[in-house]
Amino acid sequence: MDDGEPAPLEDQVLPIQRGPAAPAPCKQGDAKGEGTAWLLGEPAGNIPAGAPLHVLLLAASRIMGTFYGTTVAQAGLRISPAGLGVLRVLLASNGLKSSEVAARGWSSPGTLTSVVDGLAREGYVERRRDKADRRVVRLYVTDKGRRACEQYFAFAGPRWHEAFGFVDPADEPVIRKFFAEMIGHFDELIRKDRDR
Repeated sequence: MDDGEPAPLEDQVLPIQRGPAAPAPCKQGDAKGEGTAWLLGEPAGNIPAGAPLHVLLLAASRIMGTFYGTTVAQAGLRISPAGLGVLRVLLASNGLKSSEVAARGWSSPGTLTSVVDGLAREGYVERRRDKADRRVVRLYVTDKGRRACEQYFAFAGPRWHEAFGFVDPADEPVIRKFFAEMIGHFDELIRKDRDR
């Protein structure tokens, strides 16, 4: 567009090229009558069969993020989904530096700082100086933070199990393998980008 405005979403959706038979971008009113309304929050019944994989994954991530946020709120926690993610990282490895938590949580240090500020203010984490190097500040989950995670897992575990009840158990190994490989691949891409 000439006026500096970004192109409409349907013009930004690009396929992943897989040779000559790669699917065309999903555009409003394309030849098959398949639009992008499903990308914009409309009911999912009209997802084109040839929708690019990366677009499907982005849409699935977005809707699962909304479901995640809903389960956090329904669990009665005064914490954001990002904050709960930080607590989960620290439960696995308590006493990390902020930069380490950011790297493990696939977040930027700046974003993490604001999330940790809120967690510390609410008493879910505390910052402590490293005894060996006073310049280093480490993050620790408090008892309140542990209880918040336990409360969430007790409430949300059954909800997540129910949410994935539509998956045929015979398909699970293939789906699990795909997601494990995708997570590893994108983790590597992120690390390479950060090292540039």
